[in-house]
Amino acid sequence: MPPPDTIYCAQQINIPPELPDILKNFTKAAIRTQPKDLLLWSMAYFSALSKGECLPVKDRLEMNVATQKTDTGLTPGLLKTLHKQLSPGQKCSKEELQKKWKGLCLPMNQLEILLSLGSFSSDIDCMEFFALGCSALGGTLMSSLKFACEILTEDEEGGAARIPFSTFVKLYTYLAHLDGDMPQDHIDNFLSSLQPQVELQQGMIKPLDFIHRDDMDSSPPDSSDFTRAASRAE
Repeated sequence: MPPPDTIYCAQQINIPPELPDILKNFTKAAIRTQPKDLLLWSMAYFSALSKGECLPVKDRLEMNVATQKTDTGLTPGLLKTLHKQLSPGQKCSKEELQKKWKGLCLPMNQLEILLSLGSFSSDIDCMEFFALGCSALGGTLMSSLKFACEILTEDEEGGAARIPFSTFVKLYTYLAHLDGDMPQDHIDNFLSSLQPQVELQQGMIKPLDFIHRDDMDSSPPDSSDFTRAASRAE
C-alpha cells in the first residue's frame, strides 16, 4: 500500500487561496525596496509577515538608489523603514537593531560606526539612533534635521514636511549635545528663536523655518570623517 500522502498528479496539490496575493505583494515590495541581497531580505520579509510585524519594505522606490552602480548603505527610504520597525519613541536592544539592520541588507560596518558615535549601551533609544542616521545622510546639523522632517512628516510627499516641535527639540538637542563645542546658551537661543513661528503653526515646524539659518548651522561631531567612512562601508 502506498503512503496516504503520496501525490500522483498536480490536481492533488492543495494551493492556499491567499498564496497568489502573498507572492504578488512580495514581488511589489521587492521592486520598491531593491534589496542588495534578495535572499537575506526575503527571509526578513517573510519572518516579519508571519509574526505580524512591520515589514522591511520602503514606502516607494528611490530612483537615485535603484540606478546607482555602487551601494551607498543607508538611504532616507531605508532609514524610514528601519525607524518604523523599531517602535519609534521607545528603546530597543542592540540585538534587535542589528537584526532589523541586517534584514534591510545594510552594511554592518556602517551600523558599528553609528553605534560608536552614539556611545550606546545595550538599550538603544530609537529616536536618538534615528537622529544619528539623519546625521549620516545630512552631514550638517541643519541638513540632518531637514532629513528628519522629511522622513517623519505625515504631510504628503513634496509638502511642507512638518513635524511636532517637541520631536524637533529632542532631535536637535541630542545632535547638538554630541558637538562638544556648542554651548548650551547657543542651543537655547536657537530653539527660542523658532518659537514664534511654531506658535503660528499650532506647535509644528517645517524645514523652511530653520534650513536657511546658516549662522546657526554646525556639523555633527566628526561628520566629515563619518560620511567618508560610511560611504566606504560595504
